[in-house]
Amino acid sequence: MKIDCIIIDDEKLARELLLEFLEPYSDIEIVAECSNGKDAVEKINSTKPQLIFLDVQMPGMDGFDVLETIKHKPYVIFTTAYDQYAIKAFDKSAIDYLLKPLDEERFKQAVLRASDRIKADESNVEELISSIKGSIEGTTKYTTHLFVQKSEKLLNIEVRDIVHLEASGDYTVITTKADQYLSSSGIGKLEEKLDPELFIRIHRSTIINLNALKEIEKHFNGGLIVKMENGKSFPVSRTYAKQIRKKVV
Repeated sequence: MKIDCIIIDDEKLARELLLEFLEPYSDIEIVAECSNGKDAVEKINSTKPQLIFLDVQMPGMDGFDVLETIKHKPYVIFTTAYDQYAIKAFDKSAIDYLLKPLDEERFKQAVLRASDRIKADESNVEELISSIKGSIEGTTKYTTHLFVQKSEKLLNIEVRDIVHLEASGDYTVITTKADQYLSSSGIGKLEEKLDPELFIRIHRSTIINLNALKEIEKHFNGGLIVKMENGKSFPVSRTYAKQIRKKVV
């Protein structure tokens, strides 16, 4: 697992020393260096690193101002020449507080602590999701809930609220009654999770929820068009037409 990291310090020599100290840690990838708080806020919000090394005193916006302003919240190791900010730093849930000039052994301890914490938290999230899915689904073969990513959150959506799914390259666009989500799972993989009594494949790139199907229109050439309650229409390929015809009484 790679840990994306940003170094923030107004002193070039300080940034170079941090880079040198981080060289042995192949799991930590430096995605940006910042020399001021304004640039740091922009880079943190855009690259969303798991870890930042943050100086306290910088011109304009100091380290604490940066933490108050950012939307993405990374793990923080403070690096500063001033010890009077330590209590405030730990109030901000800092992983560690390193005093300059940096001691390499003390630095190593901080990095290992941060790495262990980040990896443990990532693992706990995966276990929590797995546990939740297991308790929700029980012994049924098919999924009743899906966890989809939106921005920095994993959202829990009920499968019954899905109106249709559309393939988009290696991804799948999932449309619910209220929103739309992009899943990194292919449509075939998602089809395996869905109850075929409720969700049917009508095209190699489309799956629909029968409960959200409004009507089926026949074309003069024998083709079928399904019209959904949300106003969306989809052609039914000949390969999957039998799935629809099975429902005709």
